[in-house]
Amino acid sequence: MSGWQPLPDDLPAEVRHFVEHLRLLKDRTGLSLAALGARTAYSKSSWHRYLNAGQPPPRQAVVALCRVASTDPERIGVRWELAVQAWPRPVTVPERAAGGEEYRDDPTLPWWDTPPEKGERGPGGGLLRYALALLVLMLLMTVVGAVVLG
Repeated sequence: MSGWQPLPDDLPAEVRHFVEHLRLLKDRTGLSLAALGARTAYSKSSWHRYLNAGQPPPRQAVVALCRVASTDPERIGVRWELAVQAWPRPVTVPERAAGGEEYRDDPTLPWWDTPPEKGERGPGGGLLRYALALLVLMLLMTVVGAVVLG
């Protein structure tokens, strides 16, 4: 792994082993971080954080890397689970990653799988009410039209 930054000395063994395996997969692709980002829908800066143990990658990112590297994602799935459980968590104020997103308690969930926070509406809550009101209005107009014309 000659072109890689050295991993922190205090990194748990599970995390170190997992990140080294990710680096091998990335090297196998022969792609730059920018090209890998274009092929996986995860940015160059995200891959930089994942491959330097700055942040655990989401499972979907690992699956995408395996697909690009022509490797079975099941082989690395257990390593991913062990690494995520052992990944060091920030103790103080949540850190801000380079892209501005906050390091959450479970950074492995993509935004579409993250449960809504207390008091937060799910996606499209207001839109659903408007659609139902429009449906009721259309039904009412149909009934009134049938009575007037009938």
